[in-house]
Amino acid sequence: MGGKQDGDENEAYGKPVKYDPSFRGPIKNRGCTDIICCVLFFVFILGYIAVGLVAWVYGDPRQVLYPRNSTGAYCGIGVNKDKPYLLYFNIFNCILATNIITVSMNGLQCPTPQVCVSSCPEAAWTVQVNQLSQTVGEVFYTADRNFCLPGVPSDMIVHESLTEELCPSFLLPSTPALGRCFPWPNSTLPELSGISNTSVSEGISGLLDKINARDISIKIFEDFAHSWYWILVGLGVALVLSLLFILLLRLVAGPLVLVLILGVLGVLAYGIYHCWKEYRVLRDEGASINQLGFTTNLSAYRSVQETWLAALIVLAVLEGILLLMLIFLRQRIRIAIALLTEASKAVGQMMSTMFYPLVTFVLLLICIAYWAMTALYLATSGQPQYVLWAPNVSVPGCESVLVNESCDPTDQPVNSSCPGLTCVFQSYLSTGVAQRSLFNLQIYGVLGLFWTLNWVLALGQCVMAGAFASFYWAFHKPQDIPTFPLSAAFIRTIRYHTGSLAFGALILTIVQIVRVIFEYIDHKLRGAQNPVTRCIMCCFKCCLWCLEKFIKFLNRNAYIMIAVYGKNFCVSAKNAFMLLMRNIVRVVVLDKVTDLLLFFGKLLVVGGVGVLSFFFFTGRIQGLGKDFENPQLNYYWLPIMTSIVGAYVIASGFFSVFGMCVDTLFLCFLEDLERNDGSLDRPYYMSKSLLKILGKKNEAPARDKKRKK
Repeated sequence: MGGKQDGDENEAYGKPVKYDPSFRGPIKNRGCTDIICCVLFFVFILGYIAVGLVAWVYGDPRQVLYPRNSTGAYCGIGVNKDKPYLLYFNIFNCILATNIITVSMNGLQCPTPQVCVSSCPEAAWTVQVNQLSQTVGEVFYTADRNFCLPGVPSDMIVHESLTEELCPSFLLPSTPALGRCFPWPNSTLPELSGISNTSVSEGISGLLDKINARDISIKIFEDFAHSWYWILVGLGVALVLSLLFILLLRLVAGPLVLVLILGVLGVLAYGIYHCWKEYRVLRDEGASINQLGFTTNLSAYRSVQETWLAALIVLAVLEGILLLMLIFLRQRIRIAIALLTEASKAVGQMMSTMFYPLVTFVLLLICIAYWAMTALYLATSGQPQYVLWAPNVSVPGCESVLVNESCDPTDQPVNSSCPGLTCVFQSYLSTGVAQRSLFNLQIYGVLGLFWTLNWVLALGQCVMAGAFASFYWAFHKPQDIPTFPLSAAFIRTIRYHTGSLAFGALILTIVQIVRVIFEYIDHKLRGAQNPVTRCIMCCFKCCLWCLEKFIKFLNRNAYIMIAVYGKNFCVSAKNAFMLLMRNIVRVVVLDKVTDLLLFFGKLLVVGGVGVLSFFFFTGRIQGLGKDFENPQLNYYWLPIMTSIVGAYVIASGFFSVFGMCVDTLFLCFLEDLERNDGSLDRPYYMSKSLLKILGKKNEAPARDKKRKK
């Protein structure tokens, strides 16, 4: 009865793979798959290129990269090539008239005249009363204060130039940041009419806190300049440690997994002991949750016995489950360890696969850079629009001013009787075909970004699966392994399965786009949501997260089947899913053992590099000699964190290859069990260690004798 029931369960997930005498690993005679999706993908890429061309034709990134003066000319290029900085006549108009977020969103434009200058003012200065009757040449040009608007004649009276806002009435000691002159904080300021020193200081501090990071950026640049080669040494150590860890798994996989499992058991056992000790103390003291009652102070629950009793029960249950798994699943754990050992051997035979993530990284970088440049050019498409602005339209002389009316920044306002009337930047014009379709083009670009990124990742998975599958299905290792397995797998994948990869990447892209939309909606409605709405939104987001994880898992295994058999995406996904469901217990055990091992590997690499970097950059390693002295740094934690992040990226890249190798060999192993029986005509392709664990034998020696004859 039991055997029949098991057979029925297996039938629900498809029939086992039948023996095929012509199968000898990844099929070479294959055809193109998912042609419709391939054509759709290429058409989409052509459209993506067209969007880039439109953005390049209509966009102008100089509007973001370079500041503009009041006439609309760029600072630092063209006629202002020797004047790279922008000076605000009255920078407090930006601070006191609006908020800093608005200023930043408008490209740091302010409702005050702006002029390109070769250097920022170094000392505080203001126009004195006796200078109002003098000429601009005497007060500004002779004193080397070249901060007036272009074209102001030297014989103009200073009072007239100030009234028409052609020259600044005061200067503040400033420093260049983001191409603009920003006042120094904590500097001695001149007396300014209508503006108190307190408001000036607060305005400067607020502005610099938001924008001006020049001093910090210079220190960071100096630290990187002094420590970059030591950071590279740390990354080199991370690379060597990652490679050694993977290659040495063939020798220490079993003991290492055993130590890790015993370590988890030990941690849980100590947790049980600690919870029991705390529970016994609180029980003797009579501390109960009935005395505490309900409180929002979660730390208060540490002082009641029920908290520790609940924690003790949970840890004890976890300990019991883990022990039972070790007892009843020990055979499958041994199989998982043997597969990890075999994966280490496969990587050792094909070392080029360890560096394929560099190809993936370069392709991802190209996709991100193309999208970023396209988005930048699209965002800057359209001509800048200028409008009239006055600080106070209710004062005498400003009643007839049409505020927000279009104007030309190269011309002076006609109504010069209105104090402070000026022509300021408002926005970029949205007229024209490209500008009217700007939102749709940006959406197209985002979709292109997600689809191309997912396709590049799918390409890497399928290529490595093809290479590792050729290792497993080589009967005599390493003699039967193809000469260039990685290159052959790459050519096969690009030639035959671009459409299948695009199909899987499109499905994942749609889910990710929906997730992004829900995240955006949740962010916009967060302040107006009630608890029920938040709960529903959280459930939707959780379901989408689970769906994305499942699709990634399914795609990964589908790409393995595509690499081996060359069938389309849907058939490959179905076959992979059915094969895994027929061996679900082995899947879970291998997945968890692999996760535990790779987590320990990442911890070892990142922790080792982090500790080494900390002791080196803080000067705690003595006696290394003059050539190995730690550099003098402003922020010693900066190279440490850079080394740690870089080590994590390197370890993730190496271990992703190893994880793909384990998954590929595992699917091949499951098919080997179903396809072959160890007889003379149907020998197993698995390693001797796996045959020994499964208690199976191979009649391959007799087959070898026939081959020799």
